[in-house]
Amino acid sequence: MVGVAYNVSEQLRFMVEGRYVGTTSPSVNTPFGNVSFQNNNILALAGVQYKFVSPPAAPPPPPPMVTPPSFMVFFDWDRANLSAQALNTIKQAAGAYKQKGNARITATGHTDTSGTEAYNMALSLRRANAVKDALVREGVPATAIAVVGRGEQGLLVQTGPNVREPQNRRVEIVIQ
Repeated sequence: MVGVAYNVSEQLRFMVEGRYVGTTSPSVNTPFGNVSFQNNNILALAGVQYKFVSPPAAPPPPPPMVTPPSFMVFFDWDRANLSAQALNTIKQAAGAYKQKGNARITATGHTDTSGTEAYNMALSLRRANAVKDALVREGVPATAIAVVGRGEQGLLVQTGPNVREPQNRRVEIVIQ
């Protein structure tokens, strides 16, 4: 027996094989007498082998993006004082901060488009500082709170100039 095989790829293989089977002077005793014959067999074989494999496993999905907890406190027009609902939201934010442990809080103040830009920038800072003071009263260290005033930038509801939109008068509290 002699054979050669060649792997074209991990899945495909070609093979060629030669076989010789023979005996010298074989004879078989039968009731009719002794029978002699030639026994020479030569075989040539060729083959192709293909391995079916399952497709590679898909890569695992990326871990989900974890958005930091955030809270929103809303204000009346031209005001920076906190309502009872706002104080309740701030209490929840302080609780989330305490659960997270070593975290940072950003209080970002916003206004609607009524009033001048300079006035609204100052008002957004007053609102953010009012939220910071309330967080400190709830036990959050002042050093863990950053205050940002954005004025009319970052409107929650897009409006034209000089529009009093309640949802734009807010402070966003983000805990990271």
